[in-house]
Amino acid sequence: MKYIYFTRHGQTVWNVENKICGATDSPLTELGRQQAEELAQKICDSGIHIDEILYSPLSRAADTALIIAAKTGIVAREEKRLTEQNFGKWEGTARDGADFKESKKHFADSYEGGESMLRLAQRIYNLLDELKAMPDDKVVLLAAHNGIARCVNSYFHDMTNEEYASFGIRNCELVKYEF
Repeated sequence: MKYIYFTRHGQTVWNVENKICGATDSPLTELGRQQAEELAQKICDSGIHIDEILYSPLSRAADTALIIAAKTGIVAREEKRLTEQNFGKWEGTARDGADFKESKKHFADSYEGGESMLRLAQRIYNLLDELKAMPDDKVVLLAAHNGIARCVNSYFHDMTNEEYASFGIRNCELVKYEF
């Protein structure tokens, strides 16, 4: 069966400050770099086979992917469609704000200058459809963001609006998805 892996970037400055990053770039912390190193070591130690890493152009995901690539020898390339969702007016605000949590349930809302969940899903689902059509023996690791993780998970699993809005993964967590 064909499968892919997904990871979220390492910890960022704005993660520590509890701020929504979205399409705004926030650099990795030292812990974030260490998390990427640890994930790379886990991949090496476990014998997980990965042919290629596709990563978001935002530095937090790109740096995570390039750290993994350097340690594992896996080829890595930028994939613009993995850029985190633009949360418009919410970027830089508190991640746990009640108004933001509620607005994530509104899939057509573009957050006053951002990107709607529907548009995000279109670009991520198109990418996943392309990956699904690749030869069965090619395994890809996607290195991106929590909003992208939410969308990828919804491609593989039915989710309610509330489940979608609250879904997330830890920094440098490795998740396997089967087509």
